[in-house]
Amino acid sequence: MDNNPEDPAELNDHVRRLSVEIGARPIGSPANQTAADYIGQAFLSANLELEEQAYPCVDWEHSGTNLEINGKPAPVSANVFSLPCDVTAQCIPLCSLAELESADIREKIVIFYGDLAKVQLSPKSWFLISPAEQRIIALLEEKRPAALLAPPAATVEYEQVTEDWELDLAAATVPREVALALLHEPDARLRLRIDSRRVPATARNIVARRKGPRPGKIVLMAHFDTKIGTPGALDNAGGVAVLLGMASTLNKSTLACGLEFVAFNGEEYLPVGDDEYLRRGEQDFGSIIAAINMDGVGAAMGTNSITTLAANEEFESEVKSIAGGYSGVVWVDPWPESNHSTFAMRGIPSIAFGSVGVRSLAHTPEDTLDQISAAKLAEVAQLARDIVLALQVKPAGFGRLQQG
Repeated sequence: MDNNPEDPAELNDHVRRLSVEIGARPIGSPANQTAADYIGQAFLSANLELEEQAYPCVDWEHSGTNLEINGKPAPVSANVFSLPCDVTAQCIPLCSLAELESADIREKIVIFYGDLAKVQLSPKSWFLISPAEQRIIALLEEKRPAALLAPPAATVEYEQVTEDWELDLAAATVPREVALALLHEPDARLRLRIDSRRVPATARNIVARRKGPRPGKIVLMAHFDTKIGTPGALDNAGGVAVLLGMASTLNKSTLACGLEFVAFNGEEYLPVGDDEYLRRGEQDFGSIIAAINMDGVGAAMGTNSITTLAANEEFESEVKSIAGGYSGVVWVDPWPESNHSTFAMRGIPSIAFGSVGVRSLAHTPEDTLDQISAAKLAEVAQLARDIVLALQVKPAGFGRLQQG
């Protein structure tokens, strides 16, 4: 029996250390390395076996971006991972894939709007990229414009048209009023200068383990990297705080199965951390009873949420029954955009914790410590712990969908 509930003050302190003292911690950055060290030390303090999974990645340095329209300065911001450029060229507005197919854009500055700018282009290697996005990217690579501009995308948390270190393109975002002015003046001459560079770097997943008396393990996870420019309290210092709190309290409990705690890196841009985890450990997936992910939990102005993926009715019914004892947590439809998909796509019954009602906070400078409720973090930790205690006696095959 577990009599060691997580202390909300300690959970809040983890969030403060990550989002305030360390701050924005994009993959490959010095702050990201500091966060990895902090998490590793917390796992060691919980008397867990530690593994650091290092892998190559890309950091991005940016010192300035300027745009002139017919010689007059205009507001602009470089897209993350944009290539550098200093180009003067005609502006070519495009609003549809058909227009992009037919347009001569070589050495021109293209401005996407309308259907082409409604959402951010997925990274080339992302597992959820759509065929339409793949075609747009292929055309950009084939036709080689001098640069790409776009107004903010309609999705608040993904304003930039691209954030992909694999796409060799200079790209920037302009305010909607600037984009509109360019549509009314298609013959305008633009000069765009982006001072930036991509820097080879190293990232680390931090993995901690506790062996159990019998085969089988439960994997708990949260990602600790952020988008560039956001302190990432909700996304995802809160999830990491729950992970670290559970690592400390569950290691004091008597359990029938093993536990693995994974602090993933690289979730925000490309799932390279997941790729490295798979490379090292996919052969052990048969022993996993369940995978539990915390991403975006504990929002002060939101509601904690839970769902299951790749699980049979018996598994989902058990999780729903346990979650029913928490009136502040709501059940939501399955969502794939986080580390739990790495497990669910390979048949592992997975549980995803998040928040509803605050999505516009994600990936913004406003994602600060005051947006977090320590009590709501503790709520997720307690519910997740109850689920672990219920599942720890189950065999690895429990909860899996029938094959064939």
